[in-house]
Amino acid sequence: MKAIVLNKTGGPELLVTTDVKQPKAERGEVGIEIEYIGINYAEILSRKGLYGWAGKRPYILGMEASGVINELGEEVSKFHIGQKVIVGTKNGTYAEKIVVPQECVSPILENYTMEENAAFLVNYMTAWVSLVKMAKISPGDKILITAAAGGVGTAAVQIATRYGCSVYGMAGSEEKIDLIKSLGASDGYNYRDKDCFRSLLEDTGGIDVVLEMVGGQVYKSSLDIVNPFGRVVVAGFASLDLKKWNPVSWIKTWRDIPRVKVGDLAKESIAVMSSHLGYLLEEEPAQMEDILNDLKKFIEKHQIKPIIGKVFSFNDAPEAHKYIESRKSFGKVLLKI
Repeated sequence: MKAIVLNKTGGPELLVTTDVKQPKAERGEVGIEIEYIGINYAEILSRKGLYGWAGKRPYILGMEASGVINELGEEVSKFHIGQKVIVGTKNGTYAEKIVVPQECVSPILENYTMEENAAFLVNYMTAWVSLVKMAKISPGDKILITAAAGGVGTAAVQIATRYGCSVYGMAGSEEKIDLIKSLGASDGYNYRDKDCFRSLLEDTGGIDVVLEMVGGQVYKSSLDIVNPFGRVVVAGFASLDLKKWNPVSWIKTWRDIPRVKVGDLAKESIAVMSSHLGYLLEEEPAQMEDILNDLKKFIEKHQIKPIIGKVFSFNDAPEAHKYIESRKSFGKVLLKI
């Protein structure tokens, strides 16, 4: 079968398809023929050698996909051959087929296309866990979402607005800000404007919850606009750009990683939190299944659908990664088998 195997770290040109042995489902496992693959920024960091949860090389990249079950191992009773499903896993979805434990598989959302199902799991689970389980948002909260036009960002805008919150988004272009507003945000701000945080503070009087996914100065400025008892949830570091051949980039990367000083938080009575879906899935699979079921109910009740920015062919994976790294992308970017 065809797959994209990461043998070493480096640029997008490493993402070439190759022939690998087709896996076989063992006890408790499910085999899935993949149709669409969701690309996550974590895979770009993995390709660069900057992602702590990445597998041991060589391994097949990819954390989520949609497809059809074509094989069941022994003791699998929740699924059947021919069933359409979504899969979330540590790696392995950049391939024509994947075999995973049945705990990594979930039925599709029936009102979604297979493309939309591939765009659902990681983005919406990240947004839901960050906003609902950690920040514990309530109707009337004022919420700032950075990188709001991306996959997690658009999911977060949709969830928070349906929750009855006043949502404000940050992005890097007016086109992206228009997208954020079209999803229900009260307003949008261009973080390339040096006065964007000052404008946000003047317009809102302060923010109750920040979902922060950029790092660097955006993270530091976010702390300055949070109201007492506010919560900042860190869900990514899009500004990280370490280049192993460039020592100057090492300094910038180290400087831009979000950090907290407990004493400073105490003075403002605010909280900074973070989570990681991968470790939660490893340590708390039953709890994560319950959370996913709650999320699905919310999504179906409010008729929320993912924003799909662009679909690339499987062989064009390098171009897909370049597109995301260019900061021109919005919503979810997919690969199609």
